[in-house]
Amino acid sequence: MGSRSATELLQLPVQLQGIRLGRPVDLLLDLEDWRALGLVVLCGDESRRFLVFAAADLQDDAIAVPSALLLLEDVDFYLDRSRSLRSLLGCSVVNGRRGLGELRDLLVRPDGGVEALVLEGDGRAAEVGPAGARVEPERVSAA
Repeated sequence: MGSRSATELLQLPVQLQGIRLGRPVDLLLDLEDWRALGLVVLCGDESRRFLVFAAADLQDDAIAVPSALLLLEDVDFYLDRSRSLRSLLGCSVVNGRRGLGELRDLLVRPDGGVEALVLEGDGRAAEVGPAGARVEPERVSAA
């Protein structure tokens, strides 16, 4: 299977042998290497757990796991060491000093590498490679 939209991955259920364990609510990223580290999963008991991206089997209609033990409890540990996709959506992306547009999505390879950033600017969508791209921190309005 090829690259997948990160926002589409967040719509898939997390399953163990066809049994729904939960649903992903965020994708955690290493922006230095543009790599998906894992998914924050809201489980059936309303707890949040972390699923390492390499342990997930991305299928057409689900994210399969071979064991429920792969859903790790200490989500904050991983949040502190990564960036949340949800916090990045809508932020400006630059390459050097050149603004590329606002981040709308990512295309993620099965190995977790980010293949492309999906950006919107000037009313148009475009896909650009992540090399040299940087997400600008959110700006605080003076209003």
